[in-house]
Amino acid sequence: RNMSSAGPEGRKKMRECDGLIDSLVYYIQGAIADHEPNDKATENCVCILHNLSYQLEIELPESYAQSIYMQRRNISSNDKTPGCFGTRSRKVKEKQQDTPLPEEKSNPRGVESLWHSTLIRIYLSLIAKSTRNYTQEASLGALQNLTAGTGPMPFAVARTVVQKANGLPSIRTMLHVSHPAVKKTAVSLLRNLSRNTSLQNDIAREVLPDLVAVLPESVPGSDTACETTASVCYTLYNLTQSSSHNARLLLSADGLPKIIAISMNDSNMFSKASRAASVLLYSLWSHTDLHSAYKK
Repeated sequence: RNMSSAGPEGRKKMRECDGLIDSLVYYIQGAIADHEPNDKATENCVCILHNLSYQLEIELPESYAQSIYMQRRNISSNDKTPGCFGTRSRKVKEKQQDTPLPEEKSNPRGVESLWHSTLIRIYLSLIAKSTRNYTQEASLGALQNLTAGTGPMPFAVARTVVQKANGLPSIRTMLHVSHPAVKKTAVSLLRNLSRNTSLQNDIAREVLPDLVAVLPESVPGSDTACETTASVCYTLYNLTQSSSHNARLLLSADGLPKIIAISMNDSNMFSKASRAASVLLYSLWSHTDLHSAYKK
């Protein structure tokens, strides 16, 4: 577990180690089958897999990259990160969402297991069944890592989580736990999932009221809570940006007074949370059909 957090070279060596990832997955499957999702060894295994999934899209060996990232090679190496707000960024993202996904192997081995639906379902099962905070956080964090990129693999994982494995109810439950780090990671995962336009309506229907419930009445004091609040705002931004229906959902969940209060925080005008709330408000105002409802 310690070695898996030693940096890119350590991750690379561990991913290449014959049988290591398969053994970790095998152990966790056994623990779930034996109804023992809370033992320490399971926590260690999940934390290792969480670390090995970090930056996976960027660090994949060339042989996998060629078969998985069919259009990624067309993006020049010095321009791998399109700008956040540039039109090119949106075009690249749309193109990647339209790209046909590679067929999944029925018996994955080694590094292939890290993004396979079998392991995705294992993470969701642990989120639902484990009461151990570190296991919950590592499972959510692994899914967050796997959905962080903009290539076909992250979007395939997002689709599996939301549509094939019905993972949203388990993730939604994590929004209401008392452990700040677990809640923060759950929100970060939802933020990644919400970037996928084909999943936005499913996510809004399932978790938008819960996201509003997580929002505080004003900017929170701690850094973790502030980051969580900012992440919630950006997730709501993704869900409502191109959907008047989802913006109305936010309105009916009484989200607007909270968002206004967070954006008007006087004590620290440049806090992440205040800035995110302001971006969300600006976006919500673009739905002109809702102006009279907003004013009320």
